[in-house]
Amino acid sequence: MQKQYVRSLFDSIAPRYDLLNHLLSGGIDFYWRRRALEHLREIRPLRILDVATGTGDFAIAALRLGPEKIIGIDIAEEMLARGRHKLASRGLEAVISLQSGDAEKLEFADGSFDAVIVAFGVRNFENLEGGLGEMRRVLRPGGKAVILEFSRPDAFPMKQLYPLYFQRVLPLIGELVSQSSTAYRYLPETVMQFPQGDQFLEILRRTGFSTPGAERLTSGIVSIYTGMR
Repeated sequence: MQKQYVRSLFDSIAPRYDLLNHLLSGGIDFYWRRRALEHLREIRPLRILDVATGTGDFAIAALRLGPEKIIGIDIAEEMLARGRHKLASRGLEAVISLQSGDAEKLEFADGSFDAVIVAFGVRNFENLEGGLGEMRRVLRPGGKAVILEFSRPDAFPMKQLYPLYFQRVLPLIGELVSQSSTAYRYLPETVMQFPQGDQFLEILRRTGFSTPGAERLTSGIVSIYTGMR
């Protein structure tokens, strides 16, 4: 049920999704993606899987790593359609391909990728450990996962300001721009419920990742989690 809801929700906001990402983050989402990808430079990945790719922004950003091939998957067809149009307009289709796919049932062989990345998508997994386990499965030995996700600030004054913005201001702006009364109320709910910090690192360990690590950005608004196979 959750999977169908997430699919329909993201399909409904696809036309304004990129605009709202940049608007609601004040444009700092570009930096978040770049910083997350720096965690992959040491392994120089040639094949990258972008899970919950949406319109492909993280996949496009990953081109800075010089890969031979990037595959992005998502369950929301309208998001993928927007992403494919973006790739075609930039002449990137030879390196990046976007396809329909379920993060919890990846249709790739074991060890198919050097790196698996996901930005702001794991909190939407219906089965978090199942999805993370699939990400690990398709990594080659020595491959690396990089997960960029929202988290909750724990220091003054951001700790006090964050709930006000995230639970009141963001849903209001999101509804006005996207014309969806539910999408940007769903976002704060998932962030507030999602495990973060040490709790998420423990989930990475349970799903078989080695040397899990975390880096908090922008006073803890987002976190970068990493794990090796």
